[in-house]
Amino acid sequence: MARRIPSGKRPLGFTLIELMIVMAVIAVLVSVAVPMYQKSVIRARETVLRQNLFTLRTVIDEYTYDKAKAPQSLEDLVREGYLRQIPIDPMTGQADWEVVMEDAVTSVNQTEPGIFDVRSRSTARSLEGTPYNEW
Repeated sequence: MARRIPSGKRPLGFTLIELMIVMAVIAVLVSVAVPMYQKSVIRARETVLRQNLFTLRTVIDEYTYDKAKAPQSLEDLVREGYLRQIPIDPMTGQADWEVVMEDAVTSVNQTEPGIFDVRSRSTARSLEGTPYNEW
């Protein structure tokens, strides 16, 4: 037996079509928001990588000028008080940087060539298309 609804009153609740429309709108919003969120996370990690590389390169230069020789390892920078700790590479999640040693001919102290530059060990590509290990 069907229940009659008194005239002028609406039944409580939502119809199936109303719920499907709401779900479709939510799905469209999520499909737009997720890629934007993922790009913002990558962009933030790239910014941290740039800052860490800048800091490491600046500290290596300061150490080289102060000691008249380049550091032999990144731990030398921590041991001498130039850094509190070796920063973490946000792309690999480790404090394992690729160090570029200077040539003995062009080094400040030709008997002890040391670290000239640092790079990320990540082989992934940035949002601009360049590999992180070339920054």
